[in-house]
Amino acid sequence: MSKGRYGHFVKYAIILGDLFILNILYYCIFGWYGHIDVLLTPMVWTGVNIAYLISAFMFTDLHDQRVLFAEQIVVNTTKMCLIYAALLFATLWILNIPDFSLKLVGLFIAILYVVLSLWWIMSRKLIKFYRSLGFNYKRVIIIGYADAGKKLISEMNSDPGYGFKIMGVFDCVPINEQLPYYTGKLSEIEDFIKENYIDEIYCSLSNTGGILERILNVAENNAADFYFVPQVGPYIIRQFELNTVGDIPTLSARPNPLSRSINRVIKRVFDIIVSGFFLAIFPIILIPVAIIIKLTSPGPIFFKQKRTGYRGQEFMCYKFRTMLVNDESDKKQATANDPRKTAFGNWMRKMSIDELPQFYNVFKGDMSIVGPRPHMIKHTQEYSALIDKYMLRHTIKPGITGWAQVNGLRGETRELWQMQRRVEYDVWYTENWNLWLDIKIIVRTIFNAITGEEAAC
Repeated sequence: MSKGRYGHFVKYAIILGDLFILNILYYCIFGWYGHIDVLLTPMVWTGVNIAYLISAFMFTDLHDQRVLFAEQIVVNTTKMCLIYAALLFATLWILNIPDFSLKLVGLFIAILYVVLSLWWIMSRKLIKFYRSLGFNYKRVIIIGYADAGKKLISEMNSDPGYGFKIMGVFDCVPINEQLPYYTGKLSEIEDFIKENYIDEIYCSLSNTGGILERILNVAENNAADFYFVPQVGPYIIRQFELNTVGDIPTLSARPNPLSRSINRVIKRVFDIIVSGFFLAIFPIILIPVAIIIKLTSPGPIFFKQKRTGYRGQEFMCYKFRTMLVNDESDKKQATANDPRKTAFGNWMRKMSIDELPQFYNVFKGDMSIVGPRPHMIKHTQEYSALIDKYMLRHTIKPGITGWAQVNGLRGETRELWQMQRRVEYDVWYTENWNLWLDIKIIVRTIFNAITGEEAAC
């Protein structure tokens, strides 16, 4: 049995696919479409490919990652293509290519960016499918059955396409042997690694009594990769960077993406453009919905309620009214079979149509299109006292839709753990924001609205 299962060939196969796409586009755009023979000389062709290889190899580590989301792929493709564009223009300048069309070169890079993004996402899907069949997996063991170890097991098993095969779990203290994957004590690790050809060791234990040094030596003596998993709380889920102070390793938390002014500007501009466009066509939706609301129940068209917004500030949130006018709207959460809901209102909730007036809140600046859902004031007061770090979800603007909602965490929260899960997803979003993630969430929200959501109430 061999170790590694040829995983190192994956990134080279993707780069070969990149080069195939690059050269097809190169000859199609400059030869067939542009008829620019000066750009089709062997010297220019060599420069075009070398410039790409230089930029592509700067991102080869990306293809080694087993857990990677589509928006992260697109962000890295964007960076890679920007670097390639700079290298390509530098190459054409160094080669002293006369009269090349700036417009055509720009078109070439733009098309390359779109096609490569699709190719990288598609190749990732193919690799995940291949791994889900039981190939190209990593044989791993986990040391430490505490919270971090349990969460790591859950993450590795959450998608067979990640290609992790957990061979065993070890700990330094006696543990119930009926627990999943529990294999034995630390003294049994080395023999187990040799017998089972382990590729990776993940350790979540502290360095009490030199435990880490001993396990690291075992890993090095058996050609297994060693990873340390720090014990952090359930809401500290941002990425960390390894630094050193002299010879002492330190982990530093990366700043939240939206703590940077440029990212806040990008998100706000995106919100204004999308909400402005929607508000321009809003009367097409407003008129028929308003008529049906008025015909089916007495009361106003819009429902207004104070919600908790950015940094805990209160704002007036707008929705289409879906319930009979009642005195409990600011106190009691809607339930699946709530008698206060009208038949049309229930349908609007299933299709998320009742949330559309919140585009006005977005345009005003109270909300964002994507972000944690704003809660009524009463719920904020209750849950902030019950859930640790609940208020972290208010470090960014609330949204019409969010990461928790597209992952099925919406509707009535009957038990505390349901809200805790929402908070985890909301905090993850604040720590991992990028524009492509917003676009992904919007697309999934539209799909869910079209198909209808049972959880919505």
